[in-house]
Amino acid sequence: MPTINLTGALKNEYQDLFDTCSVRLDKLSEVEKLIKKIITHKTRYESVSNQLSIPWFVIAALHNMESSVNFNCHLHNGDPLTSRTTHVPSGRPVSGNPPFTWEESAKDSISFQRLDRWNDWTISGSLFKIEEYNGWGYRSKHPEVLSPYLWSGSNHYTKGKYVADGRWSDTAVSNQIGAAVILRRMIEKNLITFPSLPIINQEIPVVYYSTKKIEYGKDLQEFLNKFPGIYVLTDGIPGQKTSDAFKKVTGNYLIGDPRN
Repeated sequence: MPTINLTGALKNEYQDLFDTCSVRLDKLSEVEKLIKKIITHKTRYESVSNQLSIPWFVIAALHNMESSVNFNCHLHNGDPLTSRTTHVPSGRPVSGNPPFTWEESAKDSISFQRLDRWNDWTISGSLFKIEEYNGWGYRSKHPEVLSPYLWSGSNHYTKGKYVADGRWSDTAVSNQIGAAVILRRMIEKNLITFPSLPIINQEIPVVYYSTKKIEYGKDLQEFLNKFPGIYVLTDGIPGQKTSDAFKKVTGNYLIGDPRN
């Protein structure tokens, strides 16, 4: 497996992809259900996060990818907690006796992947470690396809995936919702935050506040999403979330916002 480092160019790539990521509207309902499920178990993620200094939502994103938020499975790869892992990485945890608690398994997986020694939990740093957790097969052997482990369910992914270890298909489509897509939507909902860069000044198009889809509403949302730290759903409805983002950029809510 190749060694890949988080260079400045790769940081910019992750940031640009995240900034331009939008949830496919046909996947939005599924994304919302997953986030609701994740939030329900936030305290369990935080219990591991607090011990190992990793953002709880990164653990949650990995847990969803590996076992669909099933607390009866190993965080390593989704194998059942009733025995040590049999798939890659096999034989984990090496200490203790099954059945393991989910927390025991999660701490072992995080330590095994050396995530507890990583300290760059910006958007780029987090996406780098999440992709590394799954492996560099897409980036090294099929760079024409962005890893669905991150981007499935978004505008950045259409088709192409590994259907088994080392077995590639050009036509297979991932049915999962990628980790980056989940994190992006959680930011849009003000559930999590990452460190961000300072806001810069640019010309802002004029769009009125609305609770319905309006002309140029989507254009404004796409424009706002170009700013670091701004993440709004591009649904064409410039309501409260869009107005909040507009205020962050300009210092004022949208015209027509009842909070003005």
